[in-house]
Amino acid sequence: MKKMTKFTLLMLIAFSVMLAGCGNGDKSGSPINTDPQGSGEAATGDKTIKIFQFKVEIAEALNRLKAEYESAHPGVKLDIQTVGGGSDYGAALKAKFAAGEQPDIFNVGGYRELDTWLEYLEDLSDESWAKDALEVAKEPMMKDGKLYGQPLALEGYGFIYNKDLFAQAGITEIPTTLEQLDQAAQKLQAAGITPFSNGYQEWWVLGNHNVNVAFANQTDPVKFIEGLNEGTEKIPGNQVFADWINLLDLTLKYSNKNPLTTDYNTQVTLFATGEAAMMQQGNWTQVQIDGIDPNLNLGILPMPITNEPNDKLFVGVPNYWVVNKNSQVKDEAKQFLEWLVTSDVGKQYMTKEFKFIPAFSTIEASEEDLGDLATDIMKYSQENKTLSWNFNRFPEGVPQEYGSTIQAYVAGKSDKAGLLDALQQNWDSLKK
Repeated sequence: MKKMTKFTLLMLIAFSVMLAGCGNGDKSGSPINTDPQGSGEAATGDKTIKIFQFKVEIAEALNRLKAEYESAHPGVKLDIQTVGGGSDYGAALKAKFAAGEQPDIFNVGGYRELDTWLEYLEDLSDESWAKDALEVAKEPMMKDGKLYGQPLALEGYGFIYNKDLFAQAGITEIPTTLEQLDQAAQKLQAAGITPFSNGYQEWWVLGNHNVNVAFANQTDPVKFIEGLNEGTEKIPGNQVFADWINLLDLTLKYSNKNPLTTDYNTQVTLFATGEAAMMQQGNWTQVQIDGIDPNLNLGILPMPITNEPNDKLFVGVPNYWVVNKNSQVKDEAKQFLEWLVTSDVGKQYMTKEFKFIPAFSTIEASEEDLGDLATDIMKYSQENKTLSWNFNRFPEGVPQEYGSTIQAYVAGKSDKAGLLDALQQNWDSLKK
């Protein structure tokens, strides 16, 4: 069993390009109560920590963690609610605050989202774990030298692929160009295998991760975004965006049926049951895939947009745990976050149960713990084959608008030029 040492983790981050923002992991439907039997009812005198989080894929494991934490901390209860999938976590979180039901711990992304929620956030700079969080993972949640969030993990995405189906179709080399990807899809189709499982019903699959391909491939993504805000850059006429549409078109050419009515769970199921060979997703799907077939032989491919070789994955921090500075159980909330990343039990859940790539130099994880997908991401990162996550630098509301705009293109309601014009209009209408 190979252990990730402190040095390995630091090398992983050092070689990663700027981690820009976090993904919206909305991946299921309605809010999930992680204590369905009601066994977590707080007794008189107990203190309850209300946690509002977005990672549906760890909801069941969180329920087990809840029981262990409460057993080890008499007098403290965890009330965990998960929102994901067709729901918009950000909108649901705002609704909580508007209704006066502020959670004690919740998820916030960096950069733009940090500014949005800053007035509610506790400064966590002096927490014991802060010194162990990897510097680049902390950067999106730093403001005026203060740290306002605990990074959940590192994540990466691209085209997850079934190595055995590739072998069955006679694909012997990893495609790193658009032409090679097209040829691989042709071979899969000829072998009776659906090349892509596309979950394009989900706005975040398109409006966060897919369109990020066009942003991350800019010469300087941050400067390009600044240029969009200042009016010195435009999406129409940008060659990288034109190239990105060619990749989107390729996924549609070799798609599962009805991609616009395929939600996240259906997308993962189609892939995990062997009905499709590839899907645009990341290592967060490992838990769901293992629940369907733990024996799949998996890897992650790059998402090339031209015939120039592009062997890079998109690596970033998905989100952060934050503490509501107005919480009546603020101390207990901080103690829980400390336990999560410093205790042996918490570390075990982070790696073995959640399958998180640790964002802390003090947490070790093996390839066996994390699975094939995280192992591939670590390898790409260590080889400096990464591109940035940029969607949390977008103006508020742009990712959702982008999701709808690209869905309209997928539905045939606009052409390429119309798509690029609409993306520009989305940005211009929401930028400050």
